[in-house]
Amino acid sequence: MYEKPYRSVIKAISWRTLGTLDTILISYLIVGNASQAAAIGAIELITKMILYYLHERGWNKISFGRVKPTENNYTI
Repeated sequence: MYEKPYRSVIKAISWRTLGTLDTILISYLIVGNASQAAAIGAIELITKMILYYLHERGWNKISFGRVKPTENNYTI
């Protein structure tokens, strides 16, 4: 079983939305300026989404930790 690329894209978007909100909050607490915090969050959003996608696609190419589903090892 494998993931299609669009699944990785959707996962990246949802995860980065949460992560970027966290980065903006932390940045605001450190710099005390909302526009600077938003700028940091915007840059971080783009770079980390690209890195996450590449990371997911790389892991999808290796079989480490995967098993093929069979009747014997299939659990609900």
